[in-house]
Amino acid sequence: MDLKIIRQKKNQYNKLVTHVMQSWQWGEFRKSLGTKILKYGLYNKNQLKTAFQITFHKIPLLNQYVGYLPKGPMPDKNLAQALKKIGQENNCAFIKIEPNIELPATTYYLPSDFHKSPKPLFTKYNFVLDLTKSEAELLQNLHPKTRYNIKVAQKHGVKVEERFDDEALDIYLRLYFETTKRQNYHGHTPTYHQAVWAKLKKEKMARFLIAFYQNEPLTAWMLINFQDTLYYPYGGSSKAHPEVMANNLVAWKAILLGKRLKLKNFDMWGALGPNASLKDPWHGFHRFKQGYGGKLVEYIGTYDLVFNWPIYLTFTIVDRLTPLKVFLLKLVRK
Repeated sequence: MDLKIIRQKKNQYNKLVTHVMQSWQWGEFRKSLGTKILKYGLYNKNQLKTAFQITFHKIPLLNQYVGYLPKGPMPDKNLAQALKKIGQENNCAFIKIEPNIELPATTYYLPSDFHKSPKPLFTKYNFVLDLTKSEAELLQNLHPKTRYNIKVAQKHGVKVEERFDDEALDIYLRLYFETTKRQNYHGHTPTYHQAVWAKLKKEKMARFLIAFYQNEPLTAWMLINFQDTLYYPYGGSSKAHPEVMANNLVAWKAILLGKRLKLKNFDMWGALGPNASLKDPWHGFHRFKQGYGGKLVEYIGTYDLVFNWPIYLTFTIVDRLTPLKVFLLKLVRK
């Protein structure tokens, strides 16, 4: 296999990748933020067989980088060889990969070059809903409590609007950051959200669903579509009027939107494992998503290809220290 940088061939590239974070459009969005990103192809006899993109993040105070390949192809021997070359050419201390490969993977073979990562950035589990089922089947597959909550929202007169305007972006940002503050977690910056919206809206890949109760916005989701999948990566909600169950109606409307767009899957962007603890701080999100009847899928996990072991081990040892922890989070949350 021959490794080459790809600067054109957008359509050909997009046919080979399997997740929106590997799409050509997502790469252009990351580039607009000043992130170093390169698209690569593996060629066999001048035929493009595998495509992927990597972001590069400079390590503070050092002349080295961390490479990040999220939701990419199968990490086989050809990919390992390609990443070794890429890591050396871009002065990487290590490259982190999180393949978009579900278990059980019948052709799953991991070369010894890949080291099991102690620091995942993406969840190992996810809920994926089959949108090829009929609306009646989807409704029947909801958890009874979820189905009841949707009816409660409808009874209270909650209205969900599909929006593409600047006011919708403002509503979304306000609710998103209200949620991050309330839940005490690190979210993306306003600049990040504005950039992903600007780029993907232009490509007809993004929209907002906003739930209103008595003209007050209570819940806002950014939804992204790529190939045959609808993604729910980001959302926010208000503490006001929890009794009207606005979140539940937004999720159901997202499912119906996916069907209207003739998509096949609804990717809910992450979940806990099959034996999720009630004490886990993310259990509420997990249970909410679980109520919609999606399949809990498991991916093969997170691996690191290490080029500079002293720096890599330093990262691992001091991961609990805030500055480095924030740096690692910025790989996906800048």
